Amino acid sequence: MPKLSDRVESFTDSVIRRMTRISDEYGAINLSQGFPDFDPPKELLDALAKAAYAGPHQYSITFGAQNLREALAGKISKTLGRAVDPDTELCVTCGSTEAMMAAMMTICNPGDKVMVFSPFYENYGADAILSGAEPIYIPLVPPEYGFDLQLIENGFRQGAKAIILCNPSNPCGKVFTREELTAIGALALQYDAFVVTDEVYEHMVYAPNVHTAMASLPGMFDHTLTCNSLSKTFSITGWRLGYVCGPAWAIEGAKKVHDFLTVGAAAPLQEAAVAGLGLPETYYEELLKTYTQKRNYFLEGLDRIGLKHNVPQGTYFVMLDIEAFLELPRFSGFTDLEFCEWMIKSIGVAAVPGSSFFREPVNHLIRLHFARQQSTLEEALRRLEKMAAMLTSVQ
Repeated sequence: MPKLSDRVESFTDSVIRRMTRISDEYGAINLSQGFPDFDPPKELLDALAKAAYAGPHQYSITFGAQNLREALAGKISKTLGRAVDPDTELCVTCGSTEAMMAAMMTICNPGDKVMVFSPFYENYGADAILSGAEPIYIPLVPPEYGFDLQLIENGFRQGAKAIILCNPSNPCGKVFTREELTAIGALALQYDAFVVTDEVYEHMVYAPNVHTAMASLPGMFDHTLTCNSLSKTFSITGWRLGYVCGPAWAIEGAKKVHDFLTVGAAAPLQEAAVAGLGLPETYYEELLKTYTQKRNYFLEGLDRIGLKHNVPQGTYFVMLDIEAFLELPRFSGFTDLEFCEWMIKSIGVAAVPGSSFFREPVNHLIRLHFARQQSTLEEALRRLEKMAAMLTSVQ
């Protein structure tokens, strides 16, 4: 057989999406892949129904329909405290996944170094490989997921072209403080480097934590490529609408990469999404209220049944500590992946093994999410209670 490229041999398929496939096979409650089981806002659905007949049904402008870019620019401008030009500083992409890939391919030459916090959303490692970059991993240390700023400076001294920063962070739910972001940004300015941010969970930040956009900090807009998406904010993960925002000279490069990666995002979905961006500020307030309630309910449930976990400051993910289970004879020699497969088949709940997020040899954490209806979370906790009982039965 002809030999495949080295790059496709250097990473696996998505473990997250693999867990969904296994979950579907066994009819488990899917708390692995982060998508809701409830509908988007009615305004978007009505706009989508209208677009189904009225169109557009042909290609939009490659880098995004004009009305969508203008709506996005209005929203982003409020966040950054500066006017964003919808024509030169924005590129609409097929989800934030493509936004990140376009950003990486825009700024990286083969052999360039890029820093990535660990744990990290699994795509970042693959993005680095596909763009020809060499990742330098910076540990976020549990349970608080703090980091050593000196390691970041060492990375820049090694010539790192950029640092990738997910805020709030998937999978651990860390929200970077303004002080932390300012310190990272100061190093990026000092070493004339980029910060590539993933801010898809910007509206899921739990009090007293506050989301600060890296590009809003003094001097940082020209050094930041912000990747974001409408998927989580409007519960439309299947619409695949994202964007990358940054200085015009960099976005011009991202537009070219995007054009040859996907040509453009789906035109009728772009049209419908404009309705979502026209919703009042109260929508985002209610969204946060809803997810705060879901977080509190799910974490209180985990506490009640005796499962150890972190307390996410943002996102809708929680890291469960399964070390006590792995010490049981029943699970002797199990990896976290094998434990997650056992959970799906025997407990009926799907999770993601933590090892898929960490560069370090972490085998005792798994990721769950709570972007589910109340009834779904109730049933998931009922099933997890059966699992927790395995610990009490040996005490």
